[in-house]
Amino acid sequence: MTDLVTLAELGGPLAATGGAAYARHAYPAAYWPTVGLPVSVARLLASYTSTMDACGLTVAPPRWRTLAIKATTRREVRPVPPRRGLIRPTLTGLRIRLRLAPGQEPADVAASAERLRHAWGVHAVYVRDIKPGVVELRLVGFDVLRKVRMPRRTVGDLLRVPVALREDATAFVRDYRAVPHELVLGATLSGKSMYLRNLLTKLAAQPVALVGIDCKRGVELAPFAARLSALATDSDQAAELLPVLVREMEDRYDLIKVRQGITPGTPDEEITSDIWGLPEKERPAPIVLFVDEVAELFLVATRKEEERRDEMVTQLIRLAQLGRAAGIYLEVCGQRFGAELGKGATMLRAQLTGRVCHRVNDEASAKMALGDIAPEAVYAACAIAAELPGLAVVGDTSGGWSRIRTPYLSLADAAATCRAMAHRAPDVPALTSFRPYVRPVSVEDSGPLVAPQPATE
Repeated sequence: MTDLVTLAELGGPLAATGGAAYARHAYPAAYWPTVGLPVSVARLLASYTSTMDACGLTVAPPRWRTLAIKATTRREVRPVPPRRGLIRPTLTGLRIRLRLAPGQEPADVAASAERLRHAWGVHAVYVRDIKPGVVELRLVGFDVLRKVRMPRRTVGDLLRVPVALREDATAFVRDYRAVPHELVLGATLSGKSMYLRNLLTKLAAQPVALVGIDCKRGVELAPFAARLSALATDSDQAAELLPVLVREMEDRYDLIKVRQGITPGTPDEEITSDIWGLPEKERPAPIVLFVDEVAELFLVATRKEEERRDEMVTQLIRLAQLGRAAGIYLEVCGQRFGAELGKGATMLRAQLTGRVCHRVNDEASAKMALGDIAPEAVYAACAIAAELPGLAVVGDTSGGWSRIRTPYLSLADAAATCRAMAHRAPDVPALTSFRPYVRPVSVEDSGPLVAPQPATE
Protein backbone atom coordinates (compact mmCIF):
# COMPACT_ATOMS: atom_id res chain seq x y z
CA MET A 1 0.00 0.00 0.00
CA THR A 2 2.84 2.33 0.87
CA ASP A 3 4.48 1.66 -2.50
CA LEU A 4 1.25 2.53 -4.31
CA VAL A 5 0.99 5.82 -2.43
CA THR A 6 4.60 6.65 -3.28
CA LEU A 7 4.03 5.93 -6.98
CA ALA A 8 0.90 8.08 -6.95
CA GLU A 9 2.81 10.93 -5.34
CA LEU A 10 5.59 10.66 -7.93
CA GLY A 11 3.22 10.33 -10.86
CA GLY A 12 2.19 14.01 -10.83
CA PRO A 13 5.72 15.50 -10.97
CA LEU A 14 6.86 12.94 -13.53
CA ALA A 15 3.89 13.72 -15.77
CA ALA A 16 4.51 17.45 -15.46
CA THR A 17 8.19 17.00 -16.32
CA GLY A 18 7.38 14.82 -19.30
CA GLY A 19 4.75 17.27 -20.50
CA ALA A 20 7.17 20.17 -20.23
CA ALA A 21 9.82 18.26 -22.17
CA TYR A 22 7.32 17.41 -24.91
CA ALA A 23 6.08 21.01 -25.10
CA ARG A 24 9.66 22.27 -25.34
CA HIS A 25 10.25 20.10 -28.40
CA ALA A 26 6.85 20.26 -30.11
CA TYR A 27 5.59 23.73 -29.11
CA PRO A 28 8.61 25.88 -28.23
CA ALA A 29 6.70 29.15 -28.76
CA ALA A 30 4.25 28.12 -26.02
CA TYR A 31 6.87 26.53 -23.76
CA TRP A 32 9.11 29.58 -23.60
CA PRO A 33 6.79 32.17 -21.95
CA THR A 34 5.28 29.62 -19.54
CA VAL A 35 8.33 27.61 -18.42
CA GLY A 36 11.51 28.60 -20.23
CA LEU A 37 11.40 32.31 -19.47
CA PRO A 38 10.99 32.04 -15.66
CA VAL A 39 13.70 29.37 -15.48
CA SER A 40 16.18 31.37 -17.56
CA VAL A 41 15.53 34.57 -15.61
CA ALA A 42 16.11 32.70 -12.34
CA ARG A 43 19.39 31.29 -13.67
CA LEU A 44 20.50 34.71 -14.86
CA LEU A 45 19.80 36.43 -11.55
CA ALA A 46 21.34 33.66 -9.47
CA SER A 47 24.53 33.22 -11.47
CA TYR A 48 25.11 36.62 -13.08
CA THR A 49 28.20 37.59 -11.12
CA SER A 50 29.82 34.15 -11.15
CA THR A 51 29.11 33.70 -14.87
CA MET A 52 30.63 37.05 -15.76
CA ASP A 53 33.67 36.20 -13.67
CA ALA A 54 34.07 32.83 -15.40
CA CYS A 55 33.81 34.54 -18.80
CA GLY A 56 36.50 37.06 -17.89
CA LEU A 57 34.11 40.01 -18.04
CA THR A 58 34.74 41.29 -14.53
CA VAL A 59 37.14 44.10 -13.66
CA ALA A 60 38.72 45.43 -10.51
CA PRO A 61 36.38 47.73 -8.57
CA PRO A 62 37.05 51.48 -8.44
CA ARG A 63 39.64 52.63 -5.94
CA TRP A 64 37.11 54.47 -3.80
CA ARG A 65 35.04 51.30 -3.48
CA THR A 66 38.09 49.27 -2.56
CA LEU A 67 39.02 51.74 0.18
CA ALA A 68 35.45 51.79 1.49
CA ILE A 69 35.27 48.01 1.71
CA LYS A 70 38.60 47.78 3.50
CA ALA A 71 37.63 50.53 5.93
CA THR A 72 34.21 49.16 6.84
CA THR A 73 34.58 45.38 6.52
CA ARG A 74 37.24 42.75 6.37
CA ARG A 75 35.79 40.81 3.45
CA GLU A 76 37.75 40.21 0.30
CA VAL A 77 37.60 42.77 -2.50
CA ARG A 78 36.22 40.96 -5.53
CA PRO A 79 36.08 42.03 -9.19
CA VAL A 80 32.79 43.53 -10.31
CA PRO A 81 30.79 42.52 -13.43
CA PRO A 82 29.29 45.00 -15.93
CA ARG A 83 26.35 46.85 -14.48
CA ARG A 84 23.12 45.16 -15.51
CA GLY A 85 19.95 46.91 -16.62
CA LEU A 86 16.36 45.76 -16.44
CA ILE A 87 15.44 42.38 -17.89
CA ARG A 88 12.89 42.81 -20.67
CA PRO A 89 11.08 39.60 -21.61
CA THR A 90 9.82 39.02 -25.18
CA LEU A 91 7.79 36.29 -26.88
CA THR A 92 10.96 34.67 -28.17
CA GLY A 93 13.51 35.46 -25.46
CA LEU A 94 14.60 38.38 -23.35
CA ARG A 95 16.76 41.48 -23.62
CA ILE A 96 19.13 43.03 -21.15
CA ARG A 97 21.51 45.99 -21.39
CA LEU A 98 24.98 46.02 -19.91
CA ARG A 99 27.11 49.06 -19.13
CA LEU A 100 30.70 48.10 -19.87
CA ALA A 101 33.48 48.88 -17.46
CA PRO A 102 36.38 51.11 -18.55
CA GLY A 103 38.67 49.14 -20.83
CA GLN A 104 36.01 46.73 -22.07
CA GLU A 105 34.56 46.62 -25.58
CA PRO A 106 31.56 44.91 -27.18
CA ALA A 107 33.84 42.32 -28.79
CA ASP A 108 34.74 41.03 -25.30
CA VAL A 109 31.08 40.27 -24.60
CA ALA A 110 30.47 38.83 -28.07
CA ALA A 111 33.39 36.43 -27.61
CA SER A 112 31.65 35.00 -24.53
CA ALA A 113 28.20 34.65 -26.11
CA GLU A 114 28.44 30.86 -26.37
CA ARG A 115 29.40 30.57 -22.69
CA LEU A 116 26.50 32.79 -21.67
CA ARG A 117 24.13 30.65 -23.72
CA HIS A 118 25.03 27.50 -21.83
CA ALA A 119 25.12 29.19 -18.44
CA TRP A 120 21.62 30.64 -18.75
CA GLY A 121 20.01 27.77 -20.67
CA VAL A 122 18.88 29.60 -23.81
CA HIS A 123 19.14 28.78 -27.50
CA ALA A 124 21.44 31.66 -28.49
CA VAL A 125 22.86 34.97 -27.27
CA TYR A 126 23.46 37.94 -29.58
CA VAL A 127 25.29 41.13 -28.72
CA ARG A 128 24.37 44.51 -30.21
CA ASP A 129 26.21 47.77 -29.71
CA ILE A 130 23.76 50.45 -28.50
CA LYS A 131 26.07 53.37 -27.80
CA PRO A 132 29.58 53.86 -26.46
CA GLY A 133 29.88 51.87 -23.26
CA VAL A 134 26.46 50.15 -23.55
CA VAL A 135 25.61 46.83 -25.25
CA GLU A 136 22.38 44.88 -25.45
CA LEU A 137 22.22 41.13 -24.94
CA ARG A 138 19.40 39.53 -26.92
CA LEU A 139 18.73 36.07 -25.55
CA VAL A 140 16.68 33.80 -27.83
CA GLY A 141 14.88 31.03 -25.98
CA PHE A 142 14.35 28.58 -28.86
CA ASP A 143 15.15 28.06 -32.52
CA VAL A 144 12.93 30.66 -34.17
CA LEU A 145 13.94 29.54 -37.67
CA ARG A 146 12.47 26.07 -37.26
CA LYS A 147 8.93 27.46 -37.45
CA VAL A 148 8.96 31.00 -38.78
CA ARG A 149 6.61 33.54 -37.26
CA MET A 150 7.24 37.09 -38.39
CA PRO A 151 7.18 39.78 -35.69
CA ARG A 152 3.85 41.54 -35.39
CA ARG A 153 5.43 44.96 -35.34
CA THR A 154 7.59 45.45 -38.41
CA VAL A 155 8.45 48.88 -39.74
CA GLY A 156 7.96 49.21 -43.48
CA ASP A 157 8.28 52.13 -45.84
CA LEU A 158 8.66 52.87 -49.53
CA LEU A 159 11.22 50.38 -50.92
CA ARG A 160 11.75 49.03 -47.42
CA VAL A 161 9.91 45.76 -46.75
CA PRO A 162 10.33 42.92 -44.22
CA VAL A 163 10.67 39.62 -46.07
CA ALA A 164 12.22 37.11 -43.66
CA LEU A 165 13.07 36.38 -40.03
CA ARG A 166 16.59 36.60 -38.67
CA GLU A 167 18.00 34.05 -36.27
CA ASP A 168 17.90 36.64 -33.47
CA ALA A 169 14.08 36.86 -33.85
CA THR A 170 14.14 40.25 -35.60
CA ALA A 171 12.79 40.92 -39.07
CA PHE A 172 15.11 41.01 -42.04
CA VAL A 173 14.16 44.16 -43.94
CA ARG A 174 15.04 44.51 -47.61
CA ASP A 175 15.91 48.19 -47.92
CA TYR A 176 16.54 49.23 -51.51
CA ARG A 177 17.52 52.76 -50.50
CA ALA A 178 20.39 51.39 -48.39
CA VAL A 179 21.27 48.29 -50.46
CA PRO A 180 20.16 49.08 -54.01
CA HIS A 181 21.12 45.83 -55.77
CA GLU A 182 21.11 42.23 -54.51
CA LEU A 183 22.24 38.79 -55.63
CA VAL A 184 20.12 35.79 -54.59
CA LEU A 185 21.68 32.35 -55.07
CA GLY A 186 20.23 28.95 -54.32
CA ALA A 187 19.93 25.44 -55.69
CA THR A 188 16.68 23.85 -56.82
CA LEU A 189 14.12 23.60 -53.96
CA SER A 190 16.29 25.73 -51.68
CA GLY A 191 13.65 28.43 -51.12
CA LYS A 192 14.90 31.02 -53.58
CA SER A 193 11.52 31.30 -55.27
CA MET A 194 9.79 31.68 -51.90
CA TYR A 195 12.08 34.59 -51.08
CA LEU A 196 11.17 36.31 -54.37
CA ARG A 197 7.50 35.54 -53.80
CA ASN A 198 7.48 37.31 -50.44
CA LEU A 199 9.47 40.22 -51.82
CA LEU A 200 7.14 40.68 -54.78
CA THR A 201 3.96 40.61 -52.72
CA LYS A 202 5.32 43.13 -50.22
CA LEU A 203 6.41 45.50 -53.00
CA ALA A 204 3.09 45.02 -54.80
CA ALA A 205 1.34 47.23 -52.26
CA GLN A 206 3.71 50.13 -52.95
CA PRO A 207 3.80 52.58 -55.89
CA VAL A 208 6.78 50.79 -57.42
CA ALA A 209 7.12 49.58 -61.00
CA LEU A 210 7.97 45.86 -60.98
CA VAL A 211 9.80 44.51 -64.03
CA GLY A 212 10.60 40.84 -64.57
CA ILE A 213 13.00 38.89 -66.77
CA ASP A 214 12.24 35.18 -66.53
CA CYS A 215 13.88 33.16 -69.28
CA LYS A 216 12.16 29.97 -68.10
CA ARG A 217 9.19 30.93 -70.24
CA GLY A 218 7.85 32.96 -67.34
CA VAL A 219 6.92 30.04 -65.09
CA GLU A 220 8.27 31.85 -62.02
CA LEU A 221 7.08 35.41 -62.60
CA ALA A 222 4.05 34.95 -64.89
CA PRO A 223 1.66 34.30 -61.93
CA PHE A 224 2.36 37.87 -60.79
CA ALA A 225 1.79 39.39 -64.25
CA ALA A 226 -1.19 41.43 -63.07
CA ARG A 227 1.13 43.58 -60.96
CA LEU A 228 4.16 43.62 -63.28
CA SER A 229 4.79 46.67 -65.43
CA ALA A 230 6.91 44.62 -67.87
CA LEU A 231 7.80 40.97 -68.34
CA ALA A 232 10.29 39.24 -70.64
CA THR A 233 9.96 35.47 -70.83
CA ASP A 234 12.93 34.63 -73.07
CA SER A 235 16.29 35.99 -74.16
CA ASP A 236 14.88 37.72 -77.25
CA GLN A 237 12.40 39.73 -75.19
CA ALA A 238 15.06 40.49 -72.59
CA ALA A 239 17.32 41.86 -75.35
CA GLU A 240 14.52 44.28 -76.26
CA LEU A 241 13.58 45.22 -72.69
CA LEU A 242 17.04 46.01 -71.30
CA PRO A 243 17.83 48.82 -73.79
CA VAL A 244 14.50 50.42 -72.91
CA LEU A 245 15.43 50.40 -69.24
CA VAL A 246 18.80 51.94 -70.05
CA ARG A 247 17.12 54.71 -72.04
CA GLU A 248 14.67 55.26 -69.20
CA MET A 249 17.64 55.63 -66.86
CA GLU A 250 19.26 58.15 -69.18
CA ASP A 251 16.02 60.13 -69.44
CA ARG A 252 15.83 60.30 -65.66
CA TYR A 253 19.39 61.61 -65.52
CA ASP A 254 18.41 64.31 -68.01
CA LEU A 255 15.47 65.18 -65.76
CA ILE A 256 17.81 65.56 -62.79
CA LYS A 257 20.17 67.73 -64.84
CA VAL A 258 17.37 70.06 -65.94
CA ARG A 259 15.99 70.37 -62.42
CA GLN A 260 19.39 71.17 -60.91
CA GLY A 261 20.60 73.40 -63.72
CA ILE A 262 23.41 71.07 -64.78
CA THR A 263 24.56 71.44 -68.36
CA PRO A 264 23.35 68.68 -70.69
CA GLY A 265 26.93 67.67 -71.59
CA THR A 266 27.83 66.69 -68.03
CA PRO A 267 28.73 62.95 -67.81
CA ASP A 268 26.31 60.82 -65.81
CA GLU A 269 29.09 59.61 -63.51
CA GLU A 270 29.67 63.14 -62.22
CA ILE A 271 26.10 63.63 -61.04
CA THR A 272 25.97 63.01 -57.30
CA SER A 273 22.23 63.54 -56.71
CA ASP A 274 19.30 61.24 -57.48
CA ILE A 275 15.59 61.27 -58.16
CA TRP A 276 14.78 61.57 -54.46
CA GLY A 277 15.94 65.18 -54.59
CA LEU A 278 13.20 66.00 -57.10
CA PRO A 279 9.79 67.34 -56.07
CA GLU A 280 7.28 64.58 -55.48
CA LYS A 281 5.13 65.66 -58.45
CA GLU A 282 8.09 65.45 -60.83
CA ARG A 283 9.68 62.35 -59.35
CA PRO A 284 9.39 59.25 -61.56
CA ALA A 285 8.29 56.01 -60.00
CA PRO A 286 11.09 53.72 -58.79
CA ILE A 287 11.66 50.53 -60.77
CA VAL A 288 12.70 47.14 -59.35
CA LEU A 289 14.05 44.71 -61.95
CA PHE A 290 13.82 41.00 -61.08
CA VAL A 291 16.09 38.73 -63.12
CA ASP A 292 15.31 35.07 -62.51
CA GLU A 293 17.92 32.48 -63.57
CA VAL A 294 20.45 35.06 -64.73
CA ALA A 295 22.62 32.30 -66.23
CA GLU A 296 20.10 31.99 -69.09
CA LEU A 297 21.15 35.46 -70.24
CA PHE A 298 24.79 34.37 -70.41
CA LEU A 299 24.44 31.00 -72.14
CA VAL A 300 25.02 31.15 -75.92
CA ALA A 301 25.29 28.64 -78.75
CA THR A 302 26.19 30.73 -81.82
CA ARG A 303 28.30 33.77 -82.64
CA LYS A 304 25.18 35.88 -83.14
CA GLU A 305 23.88 34.94 -79.71
CA GLU A 306 27.27 35.79 -78.23
CA GLU A 307 27.06 39.36 -79.54
CA ARG A 308 23.56 39.71 -78.13
CA ARG A 309 24.73 38.28 -74.81
CA ASP A 310 27.53 40.85 -74.58
CA GLU A 311 25.05 43.65 -75.22
CA MET A 312 22.64 42.43 -72.52
CA VAL A 313 25.42 41.97 -69.96
CA THR A 314 26.76 45.45 -70.71
CA GLN A 315 23.29 46.91 -70.19
CA LEU A 316 22.85 45.05 -66.91
CA ILE A 317 26.22 46.35 -65.71
CA ARG A 318 25.23 49.90 -66.66
CA LEU A 319 21.97 49.55 -64.73
CA ALA A 320 23.87 48.20 -61.72
CA GLN A 321 26.46 50.99 -61.82
CA LEU A 322 24.21 53.96 -62.53
CA GLY A 323 20.66 52.82 -61.83
CA ARG A 324 20.49 53.67 -58.14
CA ALA A 325 20.47 57.44 -58.66
CA ALA A 326 17.75 57.02 -61.29
CA GLY A 327 15.60 54.91 -58.96
CA ILE A 328 16.24 51.60 -60.77
CA TYR A 329 17.14 48.63 -58.56
CA LEU A 330 18.21 45.09 -59.41
CA GLU A 331 17.30 41.75 -57.84
CA VAL A 332 19.41 39.13 -59.64
CA CYS A 333 18.72 35.46 -58.95
CA GLY A 334 20.35 32.23 -60.04
CA GLN A 335 21.82 28.89 -59.03
CA ARG A 336 25.42 29.85 -59.79
CA PHE A 337 27.07 33.12 -60.65
CA GLY A 338 30.76 32.90 -61.45
CA ALA A 339 33.33 33.77 -64.08
CA GLU A 340 32.52 30.58 -66.00
CA LEU A 341 29.28 32.22 -67.19
CA GLY A 342 31.28 34.47 -69.47
CA LYS A 343 32.61 37.97 -69.89
CA GLY A 344 31.14 40.52 -67.54
CA ALA A 345 29.80 38.10 -64.92
CA THR A 346 32.36 38.99 -62.27
CA MET A 347 31.99 42.71 -62.94
CA LEU A 348 28.21 42.49 -62.60
CA ARG A 349 28.47 40.51 -59.38
CA ALA A 350 30.77 43.15 -57.89
CA GLN A 351 28.02 45.76 -58.32
CA LEU A 352 25.47 43.71 -56.36
CA THR A 353 25.87 44.92 -52.79
CA GLY A 354 23.44 42.62 -51.01
CA ARG A 355 23.93 38.85 -51.00
CA VAL A 356 21.45 36.12 -50.11
CA CYS A 357 22.74 32.56 -50.33
CA HIS A 358 20.32 29.64 -49.88
CA ARG A 359 21.38 26.00 -49.91
CA VAL A 360 23.84 25.39 -52.74
CA ASN A 361 25.23 22.22 -54.27
CA ASP A 362 28.91 22.97 -53.75
CA GLU A 363 31.22 25.21 -51.76
CA ALA A 364 32.28 27.11 -54.87
CA SER A 365 28.75 28.42 -55.34
CA ALA A 366 28.70 29.69 -51.75
CA LYS A 367 32.03 31.42 -52.32
CA MET A 368 30.57 33.14 -55.38
CA ALA A 369 27.92 34.73 -53.20
CA LEU A 370 29.70 35.37 -49.91
CA GLY A 371 33.41 34.69 -50.35
CA ASP A 372 34.30 38.25 -51.34
CA ILE A 373 32.36 39.95 -48.53
CA ALA A 374 32.30 37.56 -45.54
CA PRO A 375 34.49 34.45 -45.90
CA GLU A 376 33.30 32.97 -42.59
CA ALA A 377 29.71 33.04 -43.88
CA VAL A 378 30.62 30.52 -46.60
CA TYR A 379 30.78 27.70 -44.05
CA ALA A 380 27.38 28.68 -42.63
CA ALA A 381 25.87 28.57 -46.12
CA CYS A 382 27.39 25.14 -46.82
CA ALA A 383 25.85 23.80 -43.59
CA ILE A 384 22.24 24.50 -44.63
CA ALA A 385 20.28 21.24 -44.65
CA ALA A 386 18.01 20.21 -47.50
CA GLU A 387 15.08 19.70 -45.12
CA LEU A 388 15.08 23.41 -44.21
CA PRO A 389 13.88 25.19 -47.38
CA GLY A 390 13.90 28.96 -47.14
CA LEU A 391 16.91 29.06 -44.83
CA ALA A 392 19.64 31.36 -46.14
CA VAL A 393 22.69 33.37 -45.17
CA VAL A 394 22.42 37.08 -45.90
CA GLY A 395 25.28 39.57 -45.98
CA ASP A 396 26.45 42.77 -47.58
CA THR A 397 29.71 44.50 -48.40
CA SER A 398 30.07 45.72 -44.81
CA GLY A 399 31.17 42.20 -43.85
CA GLY A 400 28.25 41.51 -41.54
CA TRP A 401 26.10 38.42 -42.07
CA SER A 402 23.35 36.44 -40.40
CA ARG A 403 21.00 33.53 -41.04
CA ILE A 404 17.42 34.16 -42.14
CA ARG A 405 14.41 32.10 -43.15
CA THR A 406 11.49 33.15 -45.32
CA PRO A 407 7.93 32.46 -44.15
CA TYR A 408 5.80 30.18 -46.28
CA LEU A 409 3.57 31.84 -48.85
CA SER A 410 1.63 29.76 -51.38
CA LEU A 411 1.75 30.67 -55.03
CA ALA A 412 -2.04 31.04 -55.16
CA ASP A 413 -2.07 33.54 -52.30
CA ALA A 414 0.80 35.51 -53.80
CA ALA A 415 -0.88 35.66 -57.22
CA ALA A 416 -4.16 36.74 -55.63
CA THR A 417 -2.40 39.51 -53.76
CA CYS A 418 -0.77 40.75 -56.96
CA ARG A 419 -4.13 40.73 -58.73
CA ALA A 420 -5.67 42.75 -55.92
CA MET A 421 -2.80 45.25 -56.05
CA ALA A 422 -2.78 45.64 -59.84
CA HIS A 423 -4.08 49.20 -59.51
CA ARG A 424 -0.95 50.15 -57.56
CA ALA A 425 1.26 49.70 -60.62
CA PRO A 426 2.55 53.17 -61.62
CA ASP A 427 2.40 54.39 -65.20
CA VAL A 428 5.79 54.15 -66.92
CA PRO A 429 5.19 55.01 -70.59
CA ALA A 430 8.45 53.45 -71.76
CA LEU A 431 7.34 50.04 -70.46
CA THR A 432 3.79 50.04 -71.80
CA SER A 433 4.60 47.79 -74.77
CA PHE A 434 6.21 45.20 -72.48
CA ARG A 435 3.32 44.96 -70.04
CA PRO A 436 2.07 41.34 -69.98
CA TYR A 437 -1.46 40.51 -71.00
CA VAL A 438 -3.52 39.23 -68.10
CA ARG A 439 -6.60 37.15 -68.82
CA PRO A 440 -9.62 38.41 -66.86
CA VAL A 441 -10.36 36.09 -63.96
CA SER A 442 -13.97 35.27 -63.13
CA VAL A 443 -15.28 35.31 -59.61
CA GLU A 444 -15.54 31.52 -59.57
CA ASP A 445 -11.91 31.06 -60.68
CA SER A 446 -10.36 33.63 -58.40
CA GLY A 447 -9.60 32.24 -54.99
CA PRO A 448 -10.08 34.23 -51.81
CA LEU A 449 -7.42 36.73 -50.82
CA VAL A 450 -5.75 34.77 -48.06
CA ALA A 451 -3.11 36.45 -45.92
CA PRO A 452 0.38 34.88 -46.04
CA GLN A 453 0.69 31.99 -43.62
CA PRO A 454 2.82 33.13 -40.68
CA ALA A 455 4.75 29.90 -40.28
CA THR A 456 7.17 27.80 -42.30
CA GLU A 457 7.01 24.18 -41.25
